[in-house]
Amino acid sequence: MNATDFVPQAFLWVAFEPPSINVAPDIMMTSPAPFFLTEMLNDFAAYEFWRRAVVGAVIISAVCSLLSVYVVLKRMAFVGQGISHSAFGGFALGVLLFGGSVGAESRIYAVALIFCVAVAVLIGVITRHSRVSEDSAIGIFFAASMALGIIFFKMSKGYNQDVTSFLFGSILALTRAELWFVGGLAMAVALPLLLLQKELLYYTFDEGMAAVSGVPVAALHYLLLILLAITVVVSVRMAGIVLISAFLILPGAIANLLTLRFHRMVALSLATGLLTTLGGIAISWRTDWPTGATIVLLQFIVFSAVFVLRKLQGTLEA
Repeated sequence: MNATDFVPQAFLWVAFEPPSINVAPDIMMTSPAPFFLTEMLNDFAAYEFWRRAVVGAVIISAVCSLLSVYVVLKRMAFVGQGISHSAFGGFALGVLLFGGSVGAESRIYAVALIFCVAVAVLIGVITRHSRVSEDSAIGIFFAASMALGIIFFKMSKGYNQDVTSFLFGSILALTRAELWFVGGLAMAVALPLLLLQKELLYYTFDEGMAAVSGVPVAALHYLLLILLAITVVVSVRMAGIVLISAFLILPGAIANLLTLRFHRMVALSLATGLLTTLGGIAISWRTDWPTGATIVLLQFIVFSAVFVLRKLQGTLEA
């Protein structure tokens, strides 16, 4: 079996519950790995919600890390933060319209997706076709969406899910339907980034020359905004609205400290995102800390360490 055969089968394995697998106590005690790691792997094998959480987190992390490079290089960090906080209004609208109904989860996410894409496009239109600056447009929609979210949640009836799950995330509560939804949207983000890599690279490093060369820079700008909106909706379950922007900034920022070559930057961003996600999940399992916050904190520690080491290296070389 090659790698391409394994991926879809692995995805199906976590989406649909297989027979439980338990590690015998004597194996656990004699394992060379730390006991807590062995126990965690045992939980992963035995409980479906753990498998969904880990696979969902890996998918989300990969997409955020891939997009993070463009966010850092194009200085779109505040754009990502504005769209992520605007998602609060989108989810609140979805809850108001469909909360408590059959199949509410998928409908709420669909409404949030449409809302975030609309906000992203409006930010782009207002910025490019008026005297309103980008940061002002982001601030306007940021505040208005949060205000709408508060009002919509107040108006919603028959919906008993804790609002904090949208604000701070709850990856362990990821359902089968949400996992498929996350996987589909992740593909919708990754494919354009891979297929249009050459054009996006040109646009990212020199927008003026790209426009002169016939590259549709306006279309690429709107594309990145839309992909940011999709990624925000994908990431809400893991990181929550409050922390999503960190997933869109830190992996790319760490990679940018380590290299100036674009393809290496992408590879390092992906590696950083995936490793810190898996490490954060392990720490979260061990300490019972919130998963999303633990991953973000671990990424910040890595960023701080790399930043200090690079500064020390520059001082020594000088």
